[in-house]
Amino acid sequence: SSYTSARAFVEIHTRLAAHYLLAAMAPKAMKAMKAVTSISKTGLAEAVATATELKKSDIMKVLTSLAEVVQKEVKKTGKVTLPGMCMVKTRLKPATKAGKREMFGKVCVVKAKPARTVVKAFPVAAIKQLFK
Repeated sequence: SSYTSARAFVEIHTRLAAHYLLAAMAPKAMKAMKAVTSISKTGLAEAVATATELKKSDIMKVLTSLAEVVQKEVKKTGKVTLPGMCMVKTRLKPATKAGKREMFGKVCVVKAKPARTVVKAFPVAAIKQLFK
């Protein structure tokens, strides 16, 4: 019984130490992560319109039709490359069986999931080089 209580004591203190360690690290991580808003479709159209000296309404039509074409191609072939930007691919995730899995040292009961198709985007090499 004293062994069990000592073990519980050690486990509680280990969890508390981990909690305080994470709390101490959190402010630094939070400073690095700022709320970043992505450029809107209108903002993108304005930027392209000023760069190409075309009407913003024409650029909006181009962006809309580009989105439609990419959606159709990804659905049909499973892979589309937007030159200079990214490659959009589909990937079949296999079905998972129900059962028990150990995650982070704890055993969790997992439900069965059917196979599903996921869509992924991969940046081209030129964009990857910007962040090296």
